[in-house]
Amino acid sequence: MIEVSAFKWVPPFARGLVRDLRVRWALEEAGLPYRARLIDFDDRETAAYRALQPFGQVPAYREGDLAMFESGAIVLHVAARSRALSPADPAAQARAATWLFAALNSIEPPIQNLAELDLFNADEAWARLRRPGLEAFVRQRLGELAASLGDKDYLEEDGFTAGDLMMVTVLRNLRHTDLMGEFPTLAAYQGRCEARPAFQRALAAQMADFVDEPAPA
Repeated sequence: MIEVSAFKWVPPFARGLVRDLRVRWALEEAGLPYRARLIDFDDRETAAYRALQPFGQVPAYREGDLAMFESGAIVLHVAARSRALSPADPAAQARAATWLFAALNSIEPPIQNLAELDLFNADEAWARLRRPGLEAFVRQRLGELAASLGDKDYLEEDGFTAGDLMMVTVLRNLRHTDLMGEFPTLAAYQGRCEARPAFQRALAAQMADFVDEPAPA
């Protein structure tokens, strides 16, 4: 049985965003059964967990003798086994992988920088000065993504792929802002992907695993 690590608890603002969601969604699309290994914050520091995930993050992935970390690598591994995530044509497979890396390398960093500022440093004087530049860069990237999407349902004409899966999980990190509303085609694209039954199952599973307990000291 495939095992995916996930946190028992995160603050409410992070629920539905933790990166094990990406792997759960990929496994749901691929029809591969898995179980979640729930860890707390102390578990991250153990030698056993660090052997699986050197940075103490989630997800870590185990499948028989195979152990992996990093959500992008895991999703690519799952996608290689599923036509629901990776087209049969090698060129189309390469394009899907390109979009997955674009989500992680071109779109996620500015979004993550903005989210971290808003959620953890919004009251700092330096943050108020920095935010307009960060928001402008996110808006630029969203405009470029919208231009590439055009009037297509998904990033590639072949249909939904692992590239879309990764892109949408990145875009979800803007949910505390109104930025997606400025790009109606992107908002519709995100909604279309999130309406997929596999996403709904993955999200429900992640949310159901969280326990209500005080934040760790």
